[in-house]
Amino acid sequence: MGQHHFKVHLALFAVSFIYALTFSLVKDIMPFYLQGFGFIVIRVSGAAILFLLAGSQVKERIDWRKHGWRILACAVFGVAANMLMFFKGLEITSPINGAVLMLATPIFVLLLNLLINKERMNILQAIGILMAAIGSVLLMSGKSFGFSSATYVGDLLILFNAISYAMYLVLAKALLSEYHTLTVSKYTFLIGALLVLPFGYSELMQGKFSEMPMSIVLEVLFIIVCTTFVTYLLNAWAIKQAGPNIVGAYIYLQPILATIIAVILKKDILNTYKMFAILLIFAGVFTTTKQLKWYKSKA
Repeated sequence: MGQHHFKVHLALFAVSFIYALTFSLVKDIMPFYLQGFGFIVIRVSGAAILFLLAGSQVKERIDWRKHGWRILACAVFGVAANMLMFFKGLEITSPINGAVLMLATPIFVLLLNLLINKERMNILQAIGILMAAIGSVLLMSGKSFGFSSATYVGDLLILFNAISYAMYLVLAKALLSEYHTLTVSKYTFLIGALLVLPFGYSELMQGKFSEMPMSIVLEVLFIIVCTTFVTYLLNAWAIKQAGPNIVGAYIYLQPILATIIAVILKKDILNTYKMFAILLIFAGVFTTTKQLKWYKSKA
């Protein structure tokens, strides 16, 4: 594997690791200090400011007549709809339901990439994603997973969130072949911040900011800087280098990392069954990424 290829894998591994850490941090913040939609306003607005500052170093203009609709679509699917549906869905359904349903994202990426970008599906990609999906379900099968009338609205929101994020990964590919990653991310988040504000303004005003201890403030900052700014930037860069399929496939590493973190914190144990599931996920991700076309970077 070349050094450039290694950097892409390293970037996507870092994204998965950050997301795995974030699940426990969100539980500390919501709903004790911030409600879901209010938190999203802070998260998206904070990241938008960081992208605006970082993007100011890149002197590049968007051809709005040609690409404006795609920028708007990325803001809707990749930021506003994606985050709003995920947070609201988790309020209604169980975390394990949400985690299992999110495993559909790479499948939607393959299908949408075929339909929108006309990129032919490699049989090894399909087999690899299937292997990783089975391994992920096996890894989480010991937890209480099940659909019911009490959770179906939340389950649907998580599923629509998975479709929305997949749509973002596929639509962003064409933009990232034309523009710098910071340029695309800057406008995506600036528009996204405007879109989420009407949904989260009232909850933002109810936030218990004066009661937040320093540990919670630091966790909020971590989610703004690392879970949002850094992960979206790394994902955008990886889409530019390798296409959306490989970015989607790395979602399957998140349950592995969450399990490892739980074992380190002595909240879970690692047995032979879980090791088999982990190896199956790694084999699936490896198979998916092995045959992918690598793209030349513009930036």
